[in-house]
Amino acid sequence: MEKKRLSKAMAAAGVASRRACEELIFSGKVRVNGQIVTVPQTLVTWGKDEINVDGKTLEREQEKVYYILNKPTGYICSNKRVGRKKIIADLFPPFQQKRLFTVGRLDRDTSGLLIVTNDGHFAQDVIHPSANQIKEYLVKVTQEISHDHLISIAEGCFIEETWVKPHAVHKVRRGTLKVQVKEGKKREVRLLVEKAGLNLLSLERIRIGDLILGRLPVGMYREMTKKEKKIFTSSVD
Repeated sequence: MEKKRLSKAMAAAGVASRRACEELIFSGKVRVNGQIVTVPQTLVTWGKDEINVDGKTLEREQEKVYYILNKPTGYICSNKRVGRKKIIADLFPPFQQKRLFTVGRLDRDTSGLLIVTNDGHFAQDVIHPSANQIKEYLVKVTQEISHDHLISIAEGCFIEETWVKPHAVHKVRRGTLKVQVKEGKKREVRLLVEKAGLNLLSLERIRIGDLILGRLPVGMYREMTKKEKKIFTSSVD
């Protein structure tokens, strides 16, 4: 029987992306055959070794699913519910909820394009810095957008002690602009817009690389096509 690295086996079982699986292992939340394991490279064999994450025993690798979701505002990109807050899993049928996770995140007040899957390897391909995927946001504000506003946004700002600049920014109409970013720092677009003195009305992600949200209704999801999956990796069947 084939041996796999623990983090890779967890990702294949739909726990999370490989990086997130490594973090779970480092934090002591993973047991193999009853023993806490903190080394992601530990070799395991399905059918021989029992892998337990946060008190739950993993099943074997699952059939992989890939969805595009138009996230509504008010939902959190997490599998763990905090109080009565709504989470992304609530938008999917009960039989799918436990095995799905979002690829990257949008904050609670941001809507738009999200990839949802149970394939940790695919998720890693999408979010890895080497993928260099540009993310585009549609921004609506209360004021008339001036040339000075655009210059201010383009200059960038400090986020998490790093100076961050957008890849591109341009005005669409009076109170609407599009901002493209690569870094994907937490609340990056919001902070860039606020720094320019604009009052944000809504923020929607409309593109990741060549993957476009299109006309998918808010709160709805659909399966990714093979062509869309190959935007990020050629290894997905």
